[in-house]
Amino acid sequence: MSYQVLARKWRPRSFAEMVGQEHVLQALVNGLDTGRLHHAYLFTGTRGVGKTTIARIIAKCLNCEQGVSSTPCGSCAACREIAEGRFVDLIEVDAASRTKVEDTRELLDNVQYAPTRGRYKVYLIDEIHMLSTHSFNALLKTLEEPPPHVKFLLATTDPQKIPVTILSRCLQFNLKRLSVQQIAAHLQKILDAEGIAWEAGAVAEVARAADGSLRDALSLLDQAIAYGGGAVREAEVRSMLGSIEREFVFDLLEALAEEDGAQVLAVVARLAERAPDFSDALADLLLVLHKLALLQTVPASLTEDEPGYPRLRALAERLTPEDVQLYYQIALTGRRDLPLSPDPRSGFEMVLLRMLAFRPAGSVVPPAPAGPKQSPLASVRAALAPAATGKQQTAPAAPAAPPQAAPVPAARPAPTRAASAPATPPAASVSSAGRPEPAAPVADEGGAVDWIQLVERLDLNGLPRQLAMHCAWGGRSGNRITLHLAPEYEHLRVDAIVQRLEAALAEYFGAPVALALEVAKPRHETPAERAEQKRAELQRKAVETIEQDPNVEAMRKVFSAELVPNSIEPIN
Repeated sequence: MSYQVLARKWRPRSFAEMVGQEHVLQALVNGLDTGRLHHAYLFTGTRGVGKTTIARIIAKCLNCEQGVSSTPCGSCAACREIAEGRFVDLIEVDAASRTKVEDTRELLDNVQYAPTRGRYKVYLIDEIHMLSTHSFNALLKTLEEPPPHVKFLLATTDPQKIPVTILSRCLQFNLKRLSVQQIAAHLQKILDAEGIAWEAGAVAEVARAADGSLRDALSLLDQAIAYGGGAVREAEVRSMLGSIEREFVFDLLEALAEEDGAQVLAVVARLAERAPDFSDALADLLLVLHKLALLQTVPASLTEDEPGYPRLRALAERLTPEDVQLYYQIALTGRRDLPLSPDPRSGFEMVLLRMLAFRPAGSVVPPAPAGPKQSPLASVRAALAPAATGKQQTAPAAPAAPPQAAPVPAARPAPTRAASAPATPPAASVSSAGRPEPAAPVADEGGAVDWIQLVERLDLNGLPRQLAMHCAWGGRSGNRITLHLAPEYEHLRVDAIVQRLEAALAEYFGAPVALALEVAKPRHETPAERAEQKRAELQRKAVETIEQDPNVEAMRKVFSAELVPNSIEPIN
């Protein structure tokens, strides 16, 4: 008997054999078992996730001689013929090769006739989005009101190209890409059943290369078995896929941990001799960094049977979590930008050099030798390191200091939002009745008070506070208080708002108050004007602080960076 490829030999023959897609299978199983059958089903998803496989299983469920159910027997004539692709009442159509309206009309001419052998006549139309507009129009009426003995099973990888008039007449099921773990577990099961020796790392490589498609995974597994002479080994699978050995990734990370740029470039040179795909090399680097982050954060998430576990453990102890997180972000961005580089190797090297240049503070860094002046790049690294981690930087001890002397901590560089808190006004004293009393005595009739300070002590918020902020003291005569309101804020002169301000003043002074609000240009400074003046001063100081920051100065010198004053905001 001729050899049958794994993708065909291990195609699921029932819902129980399907891998993943539980959200779709549950709905189909319940519908078949309860007899709630729709006349048209649409399955969408990327290649190799099980669209046509599920459609063929449904055809078995509908036509099994044991009756309609979600568990066809698989042994009756109808089930066998459907599995072998020769059931007369299962009409499979490749819409990609039959796009003309004449083909569709010819197909639908026989819809009205009863099935020859089975219970239902099933039309399985694959890649239906390839049909022409006229073909969709020809299909529309039949799809809307099909005969009771006809079921339509439609599959597509691009549902956006299907007219909404077709979509609205179907039950839609979106099949998901399978995870690496799901694919790897299924491949191991198949290899064990086939009696083929395998390595966990090799299976994981195949599962990752399949990119969510189980059919692609089985095709790659066939290729790996042939390449390995009947066994699936990690080194041979990596060679077949053109991916790099994990040892190179470990060597790169160890060189980065040592901050040894020469060693980093030496590893890249050895790697380049194998003519790798440098984008895939960055992907491998990202995978290892992910495992390092897991090992540092949740050590129990990785077991000792993980490939390369001893070196992973050693790296997790040498690199700080800040190192790992920054390296991951730089590699992720570098992989996206790699096609823009002059050539892949130089782009790959620049990603690694960027990791060296912007390593966070707090990492274990060997002391710099005395002698030549630091390069601009090294000085920028030193300047930017504290900002990368949000931690305080420790300045090295002076050369004349004894070895046991502790380093002198340097001040943390100012953030973009300069911190500067306004002075807190003195708290008002509280009377025995629990009512606040003014810190300074209020002048008698005709006298003036510090209205700006008084507003801060009034129990106000919302619009009443806004009204008070835009007023100036006009005077007091008996229980009558006069305030001047700037004309541009006359819209705040609403009875309900004025009454709340009047009540707050009465509570403050401990006596009834008659508030007279005059719309006139204030003769004194209003609280709002004072607050704006203070805010402008804080902004000026914040900009000045940022401009004098040594980190900013370093970036200006090396990168010709420009400061955008409007991007600076003081912290109140």
